[in-house]
Formats: sequence, C-alpha cells, structure tokens
Amino acid sequence: MLRRFAGGDDEARKILIERNLRLVAHIIKKYYTSEDDREDLISIGTIGLIKGINTYKPEKKVHLSTYASRCIENEILMYFRSQKKLSGEISIDDSIEVDSAGNPLTLIDILSKPDDMIDKISAKESVARLSKYIAQMLTPLETDIIFNRYGFGGRSPKTQREIAAGRKISRSYVSRIETRALGKLKRRFEEDDK
Repeated sequence: MLRRFAGGDDEARKILIERNLRLVAHIIKKYYTSEDDREDLISIGTIGLIKGINTYKPEKKVHLSTYASRCIENEILMYFRSQKKLSGEISIDDSIEVDSAGNPLTLIDILSKPDDMIDKISAKESVARLSKYIAQMLTPLETDIIFNRYGFGGRSPKTQREIAAGRKISRSYVSRIETRALGKLKRRFEEDDK
C-alpha cells in the first residue's frame, strides 16, 4: 500500500487511513476522561493520522505506525495546549488519567515529552495557508463551524455538541459540515503540495 500510495494511488492512501483508524482509538484511550471527550479526540486524532500518512517518508526507516502515532499524539497535544491557553479550565497539574498502577497522569507529564516533530513544521506558514483556503473555499456556515470548532479568530474551541446547541441543529449535522469542510481543505493542501 505504501508503494502504491507513493506512486500516487489515492485508493491506497484511503486504505492506509482506514486500516490505521484503530491506532487513533488506541492512542486516545490515555487522554480522555469522559465519553464527551472521546468523540472530539477521535476527530482530532484522525486529523493527526491523515497528516502522518500524507507526510510519511519510508526512507527515514521508521515504521508507519510509529510515525503516525507521533502525529496523532502531537495533534491531541496541540488541542490540549490550545484548550489550556484559551479556556483557563485545564490546570497543568490536573490528573487526566490514572495508569494501571493507580498513578495519576497529569497534563504536564504529557506536555513534557520531547517533541522534535513540531520543530520541523512551519506553523505560521500552515496557519496562513489554512486561513487563505478557508476564505476562498468554504461557505459561511462551514467557515463559522470550523472557526468555532478549532478556535480560530480568537474564539475558544467548542465541541460539536456546543456548536449544535448554539445553532439549534443536530450534532450529526455539525459533524457532516465539519467533515465536508475539512475534506475541501485537505484536498486543496494536497493539490498545492504536489
């Protein structure tokens, strides 16, 4: 599949994503404390998985699952960092999970992990591209949902449930709009990166 994807086979890419979705579910288990968190973290982790598959380089001699795991974790950690900065509701010393031995796992434990991948990514360039694509490609409703969902424009990130309640629509409708908007943006990034 990796060879086919490297050769430009989009179907191989889809298969790689589908077959690694369980990796997302496995990784998020150590981060969520309630069922409400689970859906959001699956969405965020899936974005990390897609980024990992899109940027994976076999010549680096690292297994795809190892690389994708790091991308998934980075996406989740960036989400927690933005939540911490924007909401003030998360304390860095709060216990977010308990390990099998009963020891608390705090946000500082997770954030203090070495993070060499973030140094390789030009965040400012990515944000500028993303802002440009949002303005060019998304409908006003899609833009509003993406801005609220991910905290763009100085907003606090919201869950799909919060957005749905504010707009008086179903959470599944918000999810479909978000998925459609992210698909448009992903395709545009892929086109520009060719």
